[in-house]
Formats: sequence, C-alpha cells, structure tokens
Amino acid sequence: MTPLAATAEPRGVSLPVAVFNVIRKDLLIEWRGRARINATLFFAVMTLLLFSFAVGPDTTILARNASGYLWLAIMLASVLSLGESFRIENENGALEGLRLIPVDPRAIFLGKAIANFLVLFGLGVLLIPVAIALYGAKLDAGVGWALLVLLLGCGAISAPGTLYAAIANQARARDVLLPLLLFPILVPALVGAVKATQLVLQGDPMGQLSAWITLLVAFNVIYWFLCLVLFGRV
Repeated sequence: MTPLAATAEPRGVSLPVAVFNVIRKDLLIEWRGRARINATLFFAVMTLLLFSFAVGPDTTILARNASGYLWLAIMLASVLSLGESFRIENENGALEGLRLIPVDPRAIFLGKAIANFLVLFGLGVLLIPVAIALYGAKLDAGVGWALLVLLLGCGAISAPGTLYAAIANQARARDVLLPLLLFPILVPALVGAVKATQLVLQGDPMGQLSAWITLLVAFNVIYWFLCLVLFGRV
C-alpha cells in the first residue's frame, strides 16, 4: 500500500473530527501570526483605492461598477491567502506529518478549504463597508442578501483555490502558476457574484437576483464535490 493510499484509511479519527482539527490548526496559525491576514487585507483595500483613483471623481461610474471592483479585490487578494496556506505547511513539513498520522485527504481538503473560506468571508465582510464608503454605493436589497452573495462567492473561490494551491505549491513558480490555473476556472463564479452584488446594491426590479444566486449555488456544489474527490490524488 502506498503512503497516499494509506492516508485514505485513517485509523481512530473520524472525518468530522479530523476536519475540525485541521480548521482549528489553520485558524490558530492565522490568529497567532496574523501576517497573512494583515497582508491580504492591506492588499485588498489598496486595490479598492486604486480602482477609485483610476476612475476619478465620477461618483456615478464608481457606484455603478462597485460590485465589480469589490469582487476583483477579493479575487486578487485570495491568491495571497490561498498560496500562503500551503506554503506554511511545506516549509514546516506539517503536510507530510498529516499524511503520516494518517489523516484522510478529504479531511485535509475540507479543513483547509473551510479555513480559507472563513478568511475570505471575513475579508469580504470588512471590504463591503469600505467599498460602500469609497464608491458611494447603497445596500438596496439589505445586508442579508449581501452576506448570502458574499458567502457563495467566497465559497466558489475557496474550493478550487485550495485544490490549485496544493498543485501550484509543488512548483517553483507557484506565485505565477496559481492565478494562471485559478482565474479561468472562476470566470462563471466571478460573473455571477458581480451581477448578484450589483443587484443587491442597486436594486432588483426585474427579479434577476435568484437566477444569479442559483448559478453560484450550482458552481459551489459542483466544484466542492469535484475538488473533494480529486484532492487525494493531488
């Protein structure tokens, strides 16, 4: 039996417990160091500011395109967050230790993907007020719808992002490889998140919000399942 096959048969640790332990470990590392969180937040805020400076003082254009600027900032900042989540593991040999315990690869994926999701969701919660203040937008549909779209959008980034971060981390040019692999996959989710957020900010007189949310839900279901199945081979 190969080491990878052995990890598929964990002894004595159930999958939910293993997932919880991986999430707890990753979040503790983030809380104690806070380097990745601070760098990701600073990068995202600077991206929002750069969009504001590039467009100029035209508040109409800024408010109309606020959803696109917000999701571009989240997506670009996610590359920093996702890449660091596996770089720390490889530098300290922790990932190999998890495989030798052994821990089910599904638990490693779910734990890391959920931890990455929580980081991105927290980042999005902080960025929404910043975007509203910078671009003069308004939450026409309410906070609840905004948080739902944010949850689905961050989930859509986290699942394939965790898988491709694991792949790219084995290469020397991982900082370049990760966005090249990830961004084309995220196009449907990014379009859905931008359109849904735009309707949340500017109103939904035609009742289109549910269609874009359905797209995001379908993307999440498909990619969380595929990534969960494929992660063991990665």
